[in-house]
Amino acid sequence: MKVTTIPTIGNFKGTILIPIFEYSDHSSLSINYNEFEIPKIIFCGKKDSIYITQKNDNILIFIGLGKTIDYIELKNLFRRVSIRQKEHLVAKVALIVPDQMIDLQFEAIIGGLWLGTYDLGHYKTNKNSHPFSKLDFTLQLVSKVDFTKSTAKAIKIATAQLETLALVDLPPNKITPKYLANWAQNTGNKFGFDVKILGQKEAEKEGLGAFLAVGQGSQHEPQFVIMSYEPKDKSTTTLKHVGLVGKGITFDTGGLNIKTSGMLQMKCDMAGGAAVFGAMQLIADLQLPIKVTAIVPCAENAVDSKSFLPSNVITSYSGKTIEIIDTDAEGRLVLADGLSYLIKNYAPSYIIDIATLTGSAVGTLGHECAALFTNNKEISNKIQLSGDRIGERLWPLPLWDAYKSDIESCIADVKNYSGKPVAGAISAAKFLEYFTNEHMAWAHIDVAGVAFGDDEFAKSKHATAYGVHLLAHFIENL
Repeated sequence: MKVTTIPTIGNFKGTILIPIFEYSDHSSLSINYNEFEIPKIIFCGKKDSIYITQKNDNILIFIGLGKTIDYIELKNLFRRVSIRQKEHLVAKVALIVPDQMIDLQFEAIIGGLWLGTYDLGHYKTNKNSHPFSKLDFTLQLVSKVDFTKSTAKAIKIATAQLETLALVDLPPNKITPKYLANWAQNTGNKFGFDVKILGQKEAEKEGLGAFLAVGQGSQHEPQFVIMSYEPKDKSTTTLKHVGLVGKGITFDTGGLNIKTSGMLQMKCDMAGGAAVFGAMQLIADLQLPIKVTAIVPCAENAVDSKSFLPSNVITSYSGKTIEIIDTDAEGRLVLADGLSYLIKNYAPSYIIDIATLTGSAVGTLGHECAALFTNNKEISNKIQLSGDRIGERLWPLPLWDAYKSDIESCIADVKNYSGKPVAGAISAAKFLEYFTNEHMAWAHIDVAGVAFGDDEFAKSKHATAYGVHLLAHFIENL
């Protein structure tokens, strides 16, 4: 989708999108909006309201914004318009931008329209593409303000999110560890970041024991993906260095502690890794002035005679030993090696890991926000502020040492599961903290409740791309 600005509607013949903030003054029976008259008694801009009419061979779609509207509400509103009004968007489309609209609001509108092109039916034989997806489609803006930069940024954000949606929603026979490694290499070549892949043999040489244990029961070779980004222009300032780690379990059966429910959706267990992939694309596309090193350990947790066993003791990359209490607590194992490898070899100043880690996080916070764990107040404040601003919220849970006993093992340095029915998200975070080498600026984000679920945009559970914009926004505002 291309976007261009035109000075006025003039003799435009097509579909015109007209967002309107709610009017509280009903003293007049009608309003004139850029030469289009509409009765107030019919439409006054109430939030989420739509009014469609025709005038002078134009289809007019009036879209109510309410008196106030936040970023995610605005984005979802225009994603809804893009999907539900698709039959009206096939030819020329113009968007009249309200005079009082600010850059962030406009960014949400364009992002929502572009996200509306996403179709979950990847394998449907008679799939019709969205008009906005066509190479020759141009959205025309009527605006007194130059939104060129906001337009470009919005499309880059939504494009990275679309890539992430597909990575999570595509089936596990497609999204294998090797597929993700190839995706990273191709995306790095396209957007400008370096990619290094450690396959089975390389991972064995490096001593990535926890990572390899998880993938040893699968026919698909695990891939330890390392991505490194620096902006093209490094002359302006000393670059801060951020490290990202994402859980890349392409399918999780639970291993020999096999799942008894919910396995159908376990293709989503790489949503944290997908968020890191999408964030790296976005960070490079925006050319953010910061250095980023990201690791996504990609593996499939399958059931086989070679699968790792409950009660095994394995040696992690850090040299610390881990007693396996539950093979379904596998995500924290690959993250442990990812964190240790990142810290030892790259020493970033800030570290964030993101993962669909525990059902406990869902039980605690539902599907409204992710669980945040960090002992660094600066990170906590800044990432929560980013989340509130763009609608990807987080809420902090404690990392008190009182929970250390939950991961203490009699036979090894640490165990991978507390075995208790309580505080599961916290004990998982304490396990990860153990492998951060007491790093002073580390945060863990448990996205089990927000990365994959139900909403109005599809009939079945699907990806949300949570984390892509959050990570990039946080890094941009460091």
